[in-house]
Amino acid sequence: MGEFDAIRPYADTEVPAVLARLLTDDAFLEILTQYRFPRLAQPLGWLLKPLIAYRLRLEFRDVASVAALQDKVEAYVDRSIERATDGVTYSGVEQLKAGNAYLFLANHRDIVMDPAFVNYAVYHAGLPTPRIAIGDNLLQKPFVSDLMRLNKSFIVHRSLSGRREKLAAYQLLSAYINHSIREDHESIWIAQAEGRAKDGNDRTDSAILKMFHMSRKDEPFAEVIRALNLTPVSISYEYDPCDQAKARELFIRASSGSYAKAPGEDDQSIALGITGYKGRVHVHFGAPVQTGLEDSKQLAAEMDRQILGGYRLFPVHYLAYAMWAERDPALAVPSAAQLFPAAELAAAEAEWHKRLAGCPAEQQPHLVLQYANPVRNQYRIKAGLAL
Repeated sequence: MGEFDAIRPYADTEVPAVLARLLTDDAFLEILTQYRFPRLAQPLGWLLKPLIAYRLRLEFRDVASVAALQDKVEAYVDRSIERATDGVTYSGVEQLKAGNAYLFLANHRDIVMDPAFVNYAVYHAGLPTPRIAIGDNLLQKPFVSDLMRLNKSFIVHRSLSGRREKLAAYQLLSAYINHSIREDHESIWIAQAEGRAKDGNDRTDSAILKMFHMSRKDEPFAEVIRALNLTPVSISYEYDPCDQAKARELFIRASSGSYAKAPGEDDQSIALGITGYKGRVHVHFGAPVQTGLEDSKQLAAEMDRQILGGYRLFPVHYLAYAMWAERDPALAVPSAAQLFPAAELAAAEAEWHKRLAGCPAEQQPHLVLQYANPVRNQYRIKAGLAL
């Protein structure tokens, strides 16, 4: 057994066997049937599932590598993006050089689509897609684990409780990330903090940055970070398909002090994040960090500066900020009408009012917060103020 076998993505040699296993997994076929034939899945699932499995076996019979699988799946990903967005744009990708591996550190709003949009940008730029960090809390079903590891995902063990076990897991994760970039020359995507920023307040957890250094503690922190080509990535959604669910969770946490997820809630968030309307999406790649950051707190501040500064603000963000009770009067934030054409603004106002109307009154402040926080953060950076 190799050092990283417990967490690494599947290798090319494993692809045919894993695909064969997936296409006999009843839970996986049930999901596909419900997605493709929502009205017929219940009465005719017994007939549709074997037909879907047969069709997929034909379509994927010649797939024998991860790259071939991604090429095959890309058309489905593009179609899903076209259906659920008003277009994806990206910037900064031109500074990524072929042959170099990067450690992409990104803000985190959606479980699956965040790395998917980074993959989309990198793939269409003609560069190899990164390996993706995913928490083991999302891999409760065997077919989900198989799917993610086929798509270059590696496992972050978050469900461990013992201090010694956690330390060993982070040490292994650090070693794997360093090995991937320095030895395999394969890029990595990882979120800037554990869990999604459900209040829209993106912040880098310095503990994650410390983790990158754990397996190379005999080397200076700044040199390790430089060797990893640590690159900040800003992922901006015009609209979050999960914003209502996030507002509800934030309200319950604020009013009761805690929140317990219902069974299958993560699965619902994943499905809604993939299929729900997002408006426009923008992905910005910042400059790889090179010099002058000698500890994790300094580095976290720099990552925040670049990620928040590279976030694209849409009209809805300014509309939310204007009605936010906690907006900062010291910040010179223009109105949406000063920045956007009348037609674009009118469309945004209609969509925003629809979302507010669909949110219970007591939860609306938490909906506003999600869209207002990115404005506050970006304008504080522009003004040279502390976050």
